[in-house]
Amino acid sequence: MNNFEFKNPTKIIFGKDTIQKLKEEIPANAKVLLLYGGGSIKKNGIYEQVKSALSDVDVVEFGGIPANPEYAKLLEALKVIKQEEITYLLAVGGGSVIDGTKFLSAAAVYKGETPWDILANNIRTETGMPFGTVLTLPATGSEMNSGAVITRDEIKEKLAMGGPGLFPQFSILDPQVIVSIPKRQLANGIADAFTHVLEQYMTYPIGAMLQDRFAESILQTLIKVAPKVLKDPTNYKAASNFMWSCTMALNGLIQKGVPTDWAIHAMGHELTALFGIDHARTLAIITPSHYKYNFDAKKQKLAQYAERVWKIKKGSKNDKAFDAIEKTEKFFQELGIDTKLSDYTDDYEGTAEKIAKRFTDRGWVALGEHKDLSPDKVEKIVKMAY
Repeated sequence: MNNFEFKNPTKIIFGKDTIQKLKEEIPANAKVLLLYGGGSIKKNGIYEQVKSALSDVDVVEFGGIPANPEYAKLLEALKVIKQEEITYLLAVGGGSVIDGTKFLSAAAVYKGETPWDILANNIRTETGMPFGTVLTLPATGSEMNSGAVITRDEIKEKLAMGGPGLFPQFSILDPQVIVSIPKRQLANGIADAFTHVLEQYMTYPIGAMLQDRFAESILQTLIKVAPKVLKDPTNYKAASNFMWSCTMALNGLIQKGVPTDWAIHAMGHELTALFGIDHARTLAIITPSHYKYNFDAKKQKLAQYAERVWKIKKGSKNDKAFDAIEKTEKFFQELGIDTKLSDYTDDYEGTAEKIAKRFTDRGWVALGEHKDLSPDKVEKIVKMAY
């Protein structure tokens, strides 16, 4: 196991009817900017719960943050922060709203020329404007980590940012919120969390026995609860396990002491930037091809994954590893998620070359756990995903 340091300062408030505890977490005399997405919280009762909990708090609202948090829209929110002299941010939404809030947390205190520099130059935020979250869509784990991904549509870019100053001070997780989430978004959330675990697990053995078991248990839980959540979101037992699995998948714990990959996400982000495909679905597009292309480097862990998660006992190590890839792709498909780029667009020719050039231009020439995934290899993987 590798050396590591681990600190996660986010307070989690989990369970039924916990939104009412919101006021207890907001600092006295704070001026709060309430951030949310397309307005679904006003239809499902969450908005009323939040407003009731904050009835004695000075609150300014900003809605309309899109599914891929858009830089131009966030700049509008940044103006509100400056004009209204906001001192605290509250994200009420899923990963996109929370990611957007993290960007605003960083941008509100940034002294540079333009906030885009934070993303373009990968500037770590050591101290941001404080914020908390009320999670409405389990998926990204953004409610308990310090990372975010922001889209800039005008230049078709989707870039990551982060830093220790971007952990939420608290996150409220009430599994009951999933009852109003469309089936498509629930499927996305399951696939997103599943792939988050794979990016931290599907590398090579390093003797991190407990970390492997943590990762495998999250995968097994997601596989077990997925059909129950999709069939009946009011099933609280399934919903609570789904929500906590999504949080645990990317709160930093399972990646400590082990090598990680994240090349799937790097390629997937480009498909979202270029075609507007849902983030989770881009991961489902890239994952099978990535594992097939890097089969030899990953087959030890693929075979372990096959045996422990999918209970594949027969065949050689190669057979088990290949069967695990097929099981993974089938799992995505059973969620209702297509796994080829051509399922989403007819305009896919040239995509691989375009992504490879972008990676070259950015200096992203050594991706993956072995730092050997060069742009020419990325091009081949994306082509395999057509």
